[in-house]
Amino acid sequence: MQIQTTFCHAAIISGQVIILAFGCGVIGAVLYYNYLSPPDQVSNLWRDYPHELTMVVTVIATVLSLISATLFRISIKEALMHRMLQSISLVHLGAGVSLMRGSITLKFQCWKLTILTLFLSVVLRLLTAGWTTLLTPIYFLWPIQIQGTELDITGINFAILLSNEFQKQGLIDIQDDSLEISGISGMLSRILSGCIYYLHGRNGFNGVKYNSSTHGIVPTIESYSGSHEVPGANRTRLGFCGGNVTTNTAPILGKHTSVSIPQGYSRNYSMLQQGLTANVSCRAIDSSRTQFLWDTNNSNVIDTGAAFRLWKITANCGANMPMTQQYVTNVDASGDASVSSIGFLPSVVCPGPMNMNETYTSFTILSQGFYKYSFLDASVCEVIPLLTTVRANYTNDLISSEVISSTPFRPENVQLLSFIAGVAKFQSINSQTLMINTIGDTLYSVYSSRTKSCIVDHLGSQARVYKELEEYWRGVVEFSATFLRSGFMAVGSFPDNTIPDDLVSKVNGTMYISTIGWTWRSATYLLAIIPIAIITILTCACTLYSILQVRKEDSGYSTAFDPSDTSRLVMASAAGNLTLEDFYQEGIAADEGVKVKLEVSGKDGGVKKFVKAQQETGT
Repeated sequence: MQIQTTFCHAAIISGQVIILAFGCGVIGAVLYYNYLSPPDQVSNLWRDYPHELTMVVTVIATVLSLISATLFRISIKEALMHRMLQSISLVHLGAGVSLMRGSITLKFQCWKLTILTLFLSVVLRLLTAGWTTLLTPIYFLWPIQIQGTELDITGINFAILLSNEFQKQGLIDIQDDSLEISGISGMLSRILSGCIYYLHGRNGFNGVKYNSSTHGIVPTIESYSGSHEVPGANRTRLGFCGGNVTTNTAPILGKHTSVSIPQGYSRNYSMLQQGLTANVSCRAIDSSRTQFLWDTNNSNVIDTGAAFRLWKITANCGANMPMTQQYVTNVDASGDASVSSIGFLPSVVCPGPMNMNETYTSFTILSQGFYKYSFLDASVCEVIPLLTTVRANYTNDLISSEVISSTPFRPENVQLLSFIAGVAKFQSINSQTLMINTIGDTLYSVYSSRTKSCIVDHLGSQARVYKELEEYWRGVVEFSATFLRSGFMAVGSFPDNTIPDDLVSKVNGTMYISTIGWTWRSATYLLAIIPIAIITILTCACTLYSILQVRKEDSGYSTAFDPSDTSRLVMASAAGNLTLEDFYQEGIAADEGVKVKLEVSGKDGGVKKFVKAQQETGT
């Protein structure tokens, strides 16, 4: 009998400890690995069947809670059974029976017992909530550090490479005091005339979607790199006309290499990489100042069956460096144009600062609107390109970015500045058609919307127009850097598609994988394990008490009495002929304080009865 009892006690402790160890193991695994996710097939199944997942987790949590609560109640029963062999008051006996049944003893005269039974009842009911919290997988973002390289367009090595490319395209070597942008503009016209629409599709640039502007970056993530077509011959570097752009980034494996990185439901990225932007300031030309000489009066009408006006726009770009740009617009037979349908917005790009004492780190753009765009007076925009560090966010097939830091151009960036100014000139020329100008139409929509709502607010309308013009030229500058990076990073630009070490810059960031599983949720898991730990500790304490009492007793047959059975309690009370007070308030209070004990006698302990603790009886 004693061997059987010992085995029962060992089973109770072992079962409860195993359950607690399982819960602690879940927490330990999450703490050790930080992130746990099942294989992708399983995670997809969980995502597709969320209600079934909830049901399975709830069933498992309920079964574990039921087993734990049952072992706890058995340990209480065993401990109470041995405690009844000693002196115990009826109120404490009743509290023990309440604990076995998971109920509450509401006796305000014995508030300690009330609090104890209430506390343990709450803890027992929190078991299911605790297991549900531990076992339920959640959706989370798994961060993985990634690093790699991209083309560095800021250094002297790239300046040399770009200068060599200019010479291959038939352009003269560009010196600090002789920025030649006309040739670059013509080169771009030859290269991009057949593919400008491919590059500037509805989805952005080269199949890549950008949020409002490129910020001068090129995608460093393979899945966001856009077109996968291999560029044709002579279609890389400055001849780029769309195609696959190489990327060189990879995740950094953590210390837990045994844990595989899931594919997840989606992947977002946040990268620190090189960018390029510009500070652009536009304003009306002050007629009293001679710094900007702007001549738009040189034009004549050409009649070839249809009338056209040939414009020769001239601007003095400082140090007696005249710049001329020609345009053609539609006019009627008399040489006039319809103000409502014809728009003319000429622009001349000056390749450097107007002050000779300044270095070539900026350029200016002179513009003036005619006919439909006459609201734009003769204006000057100063463009100061900046080399930037950008945080690029890759989310839902869209790239958005923000500037983290910026530095002005240095003397070694003169070729880069020349290229950017050439792109600006190319854009200013190609924006003008015979009848409209795409830049002018954008400004017209802004100006007309402002004047319709605020008729007298002319200054406010002009300010908004200049702000829009600044945004436009900033976008052109940023696009030029993205085009340049893409061309030199296109497949085939370098041998084995590997950029030389002296032409790369480091990029790093974080990949966020959307998946389902388990990750550390602050103190939530600790709170979830507390009810399980409390029940385990109390179960072990009660069982150890029973083991000690069994060793003190001469025999183990007393365990045959089940105090959780109300009929057994009634039979034992009747057999002991207990004399108690009536069921009045005072009598009940007096009876609850009566100390009794279970007296066992007879063959194999078959006689069991409650007697008052001070009462002595024979066998």
